[in-house]
Amino acid sequence: MSRHLEGKVAAVTGGGRGIGREVCRAFAAQGAAVVVNDLGVSVAGQQETASPADDVAKEIKSGGGKAASSHLDISTPEGGEGLVNHAIKDFGKLDILVNVAGILRDRMIFNMTIEEWDAVIRVHLRGHFCTMRPASAHMRERKFGRIINFSSNSALGSPGQPTNLITFWEPSAYRKISFRR
Repeated sequence: MSRHLEGKVAAVTGGGRGIGREVCRAFAAQGAAVVVNDLGVSVAGQQETASPADDVAKEIKSGGGKAASSHLDISTPEGGEGLVNHAIKDFGKLDILVNVAGILRDRMIFNMTIEEWDAVIRVHLRGHFCTMRPASAHMRERKFGRIINFSSNSALGSPGQPTNLITFWEPSAYRKISFRR
């Protein structure tokens, strides 16, 4: 198997579980060094005792790959910059940023609180911005880099997830899409 990402460095938010975990594993299998970022909270946003980022990094290393774990909150400027700096400190650069981190508030709009709404926006939108800003500055300086932002199909509309409804979430989701073009 060819290793298309040999010598590249990737940082993946939400890398401890699900799609993010598989992105980390796939990048490592293709030769990339990976910084696995996961705050260690459930999809519902509840703090957990063990960090899935550590588990994924350990799995990659045990398979002969290069990985580091990060537990920073990427919804803050310090967390976003810290993630980029972690990649640079451990592996010398950052070539690829993948934003997968997300939380779920499975509510209808009429029974969702403003705090639940804000939590989703904080992770899904602010988290993307807080990582893309320092990553793009580093990538621009190096004249190379790739940023991949994930959204879900529910961005196209899901009544049980009003933060993803077209009337509320679509402008945000499509801002993410157009921001990276």
